[in-house]
Formats: sequence, C-alpha cells, structure tokens
Amino acid sequence: MKKYLLSVSFAMMVVTASIAQRTPQPSSAASVSQTVGITDFTVKYSRPNIKERSVFADSSALAPYNQLWRTGANQPTTLEANTPFWFGGKKVPAGKYALLSIPGGAAWTVILNKNFSVGTDGYKEADDAARVVVVPSSSNYNESFAIGFTNITDSTAYLNISWSAVTIPVSIATETQELTMASLNKAVAEKPEDAAVLQATAGYLLSKGRDLSQALALADKSIGLKETFANLWLKAQILAKLGKPADALPIAQKALTVGAASGDGAFASFYKGQIEKGIKAIQAKVPAVTEAAKVIKKGKKK
Repeated sequence: MKKYLLSVSFAMMVVTASIAQRTPQPSSAASVSQTVGITDFTVKYSRPNIKERSVFADSSALAPYNQLWRTGANQPTTLEANTPFWFGGKKVPAGKYALLSIPGGAAWTVILNKNFSVGTDGYKEADDAARVVVVPSSSNYNESFAIGFTNITDSTAYLNISWSAVTIPVSIATETQELTMASLNKAVAEKPEDAAVLQATAGYLLSKGRDLSQALALADKSIGLKETFANLWLKAQILAKLGKPADALPIAQKALTVGAASGDGAFASFYKGQIEKGIKAIQAKVPAVTEAAKVIKKGKKK
C-alpha cells in the first residue's frame, strides 16, 4: 500500500510539474524580427492589454508619465542587432540591449541599456548605449501593446512602440552600403577568379550607380572567366548607364542569344523579358547619341 501511495504521489508530482512548465501569461509573449539591408533586428517583449485601465498619464496604473518603464510586461523587453546601427541618431554597437522608456505627454525618452537582463530592476543610466527623445504621434487605438517596424528601406526603418492611441516612432538606420561593400571587397580579395563573386560586386555597384568603371572591369573579368547571359546583360546595363548605348546594344543582344541557348529556366521565366525590354530602351537611345556625336563632329570641322 505504501508503495502504491508513493507511486501515485510521484505521478501527481510529475503531472503537476509538467503542467507548471507552460501556463498562460496575463501578458502574452511576442517577438518581431526585421531585416534592414543586411542587418537583422529582433525584439522580444510581452504584450499587456489595457482592460479599461488608464495608460500614459500622470495617474496611470500602467506606464505612468515620467517614470522608467520596461516597455512591455513580464520579462525585460530586448532589442538585438547583428551589426552596428543608429538608434534615433545615436550610433550603437551590434549586440543585445534592454529596451526601456520614460513616457511623457510631449516627448518620450527611449533607452537602449547594455544590461539587457535586468529591465527596470537595477537599472543604471551609466549602462545606457543610447538615450533619445522622441515626439509621440496619435494612431489607431490598440488594446494590446505592440512593437513593430515600418517604412523599411535598405538602410532605414522606424521602430514603433504602440499602445492605446499613441505611437512612438524611433528612427533606425544601418550602414548597409559600407557593410555590403566591405563584404564584397573581402570576397573579391579572397576569390579573385570567382566569376559569380565578381558579377555580384559589379551588380551591386551598378545598383548604387557608383564606381561604374570599376563595375565594368569586374563584369569584363567575370565574362572572361565564364561567359553567361547574366554577366553579359550586366555589362550591357553598365555601358548604358555610362552613356554608351551603342556599345551596350550588341552586348545586350548577345546576352539574349546566350540565354536562349542556355536552357536555364530562370532565363525563360524572368530574364528574357527583362533583357528584351532593356534592348528596346537601349535602342531608343542609340539614334539620339549618334545624332549628338554628328553635331559635335560638324562643330569641330568649322
């Protein structure tokens, strides 16, 4: 009997422990991830609900004015980034931070603190990585507290802290161009005979409209190593961007021919139409450039 009771007691303890591992929280856990350029941001937080209570006011039970707030509920809210970034105009190293705030009527103070595990308990201003003042804006009513990203480009975004009918937009910026070029230059240095690496670097330079002569040299080297419709079309686009449509046209036409013979499914489904459209645009520029050259030549003869 004793053994039976012990077995039953042990089983109940196991079941109780198992149930205790996962129970609903009053404020649900949430996370949001966003890539800005080549920088990955992740915010982890808990989402309290208003439940007809006062929020963001001098007498609020939730997030009162002029008091440090964990900017969420339960555990400390954290923001993590894998590269350096600008937070409200302040440069911050890559890493994980506690996201805190001090609500206010006319302005909020939004904080990134290096001690991400403590939240408001044991908070020290000396550990702040960034402390910025942000003007709140009105928004649609949100019963549940929320953090998210909007207005995303390849190097900027807004981190929005939203609750009730208030949104606090914190500007985020990344050094996408510098980081990308550093990565591409490193890849070229390590693999100078890799046609795909050379093509990728030339393509990025073209997309940004910078160092086009270097982009052309990289495209030429890529073609010399392994000619494809992709690097031929890339070279044609660079020449067109350099104002040389007459030189670009035959290269673009060759890209079309090489692509048709390649049997590449991506060419038929995507690149063929893009190249054909590009050829028409280049052809439209050739007469104008030729005519301008003739006028310049006549002027010199006089």
